[in-house]
Amino acid sequence: MVQTSLLTDTIASPIGDIVIVVAEGKLLALEFADVGERMAADLAFRFGDYDLEPRRNPFGIGDQLRAYFRGHLATLDDIEVDTAGSPFQRRVWQALRRIPPGTTRTYSELARAAGRPQAIRAAGAANGRNPISIVVPCHRAIGKDGALTGYGGGIERKRWLLRHEGAKIAALI
Repeated sequence: MVQTSLLTDTIASPIGDIVIVVAEGKLLALEFADVGERMAADLAFRFGDYDLEPRRNPFGIGDQLRAYFRGHLATLDDIEVDTAGSPFQRRVWQALRRIPPGTTRTYSELARAAGRPQAIRAAGAANGRNPISIVVPCHRAIGKDGALTGYGGGIERKRWLLRHEGAKIAALI
């Protein structure tokens, strides 16, 4: 079996260190360093035998993330991603990327945007399996009552990201 070589970097952020994994100019994974076990399992499932090669700022993605944390929110739109996943998961993740910074969508709105309006739980599950946190902004998905529901990096990080983006919802007050 051929071992896949992937580039990795760790970026300091106001809400904790972030690990990115990149190949061929595309972001494959982004996770907070303190909860990175799932990312390792996802990469192993996707690539089998893989090697992480440390590289400072691969393809400029680290700089784009730093710009986001400095307030240049639209910089995330320019990051090319490769999420893998099922066709429905990819549609949910594409729908997430269409949610503008500072706004949120309910899981039912997300299911509609992914073309399956009755698949609200499936949209929530896809949101929870998102391999590229922040850039594929799963933090912008909220409960129908406006509640901040689960987030792989923790609810406080979700709250911070939404505040950083200027979201106006009761759960942030």
